[in-house]
Amino acid sequence: MIVVEHKRKSLDKLHEKYPGAHILDITSKATNALVKLRPFFPHGDIPIPFSPGNTAMSVEGIWQGLKVFEGADVDLRSFENSTMKNLKRTIRRYGLSLGHRKGINGTILLSYIDARIEIYLPSYLCVLENKVQRIMTRVKEESMRKDMVLLDYTTNSNVKDPNSPLSHAYLVKAYVEGTYPSKDSLD
Repeated sequence: MIVVEHKRKSLDKLHEKYPGAHILDITSKATNALVKLRPFFPHGDIPIPFSPGNTAMSVEGIWQGLKVFEGADVDLRSFENSTMKNLKRTIRRYGLSLGHRKGINGTILLSYIDARIEIYLPSYLCVLENKVQRIMTRVKEESMRKDMVLLDYTTNSNVKDPNSPLSHAYLVKAYVEGTYPSKDSLD
């Protein structure tokens, strides 16, 4: 069994709730290779959806780079950012968010949920399948031996819920369990 819990829950309470479970911190505060599961991690060479021949350093760089605001369009620098810092593009700075551009040179603006489905999910899946295979194999093997708790700052597992960021820990869990969401599975 794999469960997702909030990073701020105390370890004592988690051990009490899930006795014997292996607790894995996969947030930016992780002090081991699990930090590579963060959407901010700069793996490099991640294909930008709907942008043939273009790649980005991180999933978050793709997500932020394709975001369009009243006062700003696609941000090519976001795709190149390898620092895991200064990636967020906010309405405070750029004005109202209009959506995500469907590709660097696309003419279509996707809604938040459509962008999550068509941009974020495939980009993160690319990382799980191509950049962190060894980690995912170990997580899967360990989850077969004992219960596992994945810690994240968000615990939203509903891809279509616009009120909370989607939990990447949930996506790791879904991938391991063979239930990773896709456009086809969400229709």
